[in-house]
Amino acid sequence: MKNLLILSLLSITSLTALAQNVMPLYKNAIPNAIDVPDEEKSETSENGILRISKVTNPTLTAYLPSEENATGQAVIICPGGGYWILAAGHEGSDVAEEFTRKGIAAFVLKYRLPNDESMIDKTIGPLQDAQRAIQMVRENADKWNINPDQIGILGFSAGGHLAATAGTQYQRVVIDNPNQTSLRPDFMVLVYAVVSFDPDISHSGSAKNLLGENPTKEMLDLYSNEKHVNENTPPTYLVHAKDDNVSIKNSYVMEAKLKEHHIPVGTTYFEEGGHGYGMNNPTSSVKWMDEVEKWMKSTIID
Repeated sequence: MKNLLILSLLSITSLTALAQNVMPLYKNAIPNAIDVPDEEKSETSENGILRISKVTNPTLTAYLPSEENATGQAVIICPGGGYWILAAGHEGSDVAEEFTRKGIAAFVLKYRLPNDESMIDKTIGPLQDAQRAIQMVRENADKWNINPDQIGILGFSAGGHLAATAGTQYQRVVIDNPNQTSLRPDFMVLVYAVVSFDPDISHSGSAKNLLGENPTKEMLDLYSNEKHVNENTPPTYLVHAKDDNVSIKNSYVMEAKLKEHHIPVGTTYFEEGGHGYGMNNPTSSVKWMDEVEKWMKSTIID
């Protein structure tokens, strides 16, 4: 009985410590928001996948390594979910915990999901949250024992699209930035990402949820991130399986554009694995997170 009580107290302590790391993304009013009831919902599917839907109040959850283990690097994680839900476990908290074991600070972004009822302009809502996350981490770098020039962004699937938008369009500022803080991530990791909204290779559901039923060619081009790669685009690592229903051509076109502009790029391309496997592709012994860690040490560290 005594042991059970101790375990219960430890569990409560752990949960409290975790809760203290969950921070509202905005101190005051949420930009571009329409005041609606908070109907956010979390549920776990039969296969154990945590899904969060109807997000209107964005947060950032910090996972910090011990000081003696910290590399000074940090990564902001954008879970996927087609701009419809957030796969916040296996594409969020699980990944963050693995990064902290590697000494890398991780921040899981619970970004707003585009919705005409809760946003004035739903096409910029997720990007506002990604830019605010970069701003927030960079402005608090000293507090969190982070090198402000070693802050990256990682995204899965539609979260990869958001990460790629933040990484290629950081000069398109859609938040208040009174301190003129750099919103450019220092590196990107795009995991089975919807890089492009080119209809030939895009994931139509993600494009529809972000841009609406009948987006113009101008809007499709704006959110086709390979079209915005230039000589200042951050170094990028791409992960994709060749049998993914989100076409691997998304990663191929991004890789080609990065190389065209002489941007350092690393890749892990799997023969199989499909979509949505998170950290571990069950068809391969290759651990892409280990490959990313090696790449970060060789490419990102000055």
